Amino acid sequence: MKTHGVKRISRRRRSRDAPIYEARTNDIVVRVVATYLPDQSDPEDGQYFWAYTVEIENHGRETVQLVTRHWTITDALNRVEEVSGQGVVGEQPELKASEAFRYTSGVPLKTPSGTMRGRYHMVTAAGGGLAVDIPEFSLHLPGAGRVVN
Repeated sequence: MKTHGVKRISRRRRSRDAPIYEARTNDIVVRVVATYLPDQSDPEDGQYFWAYTVEIENHGRETVQLVTRHWTITDALNRVEEVSGQGVVGEQPELKASEAFRYTSGVPLKTPSGTMRGRYHMVTAAGGGLAVDIPEFSLHLPGAGRVVN
């Protein structure tokens, strides 16, 4: 399935409050930036919500299509949730050489910090499969000390 969201995008700039996490698998680069959303969170009720923006770039010559995703979400108490599904945000983007795709999604936690990491399964135009790493990234309240879970 082709999508209309595939295009060249400008890179995000690094920020102290929103670091950029990056992983490269073969010719595919994945970058993630997470942002805490206080207006959608309720700390008194143990609800913390983050938005994360993912950029996927194809630096290769071969067209690839993102087919599925798998996330591992870990909160501050080391509780793990595994989430898998088709595509991302309702799309299965196809990336030709030098194309990129950006999307934003969200994740709730019951603790004020945690991490996410994952993997995309992509297929090439020739029918080959490729497992693409999504870098582990931090979900921490702004200004909070960073701790490894």
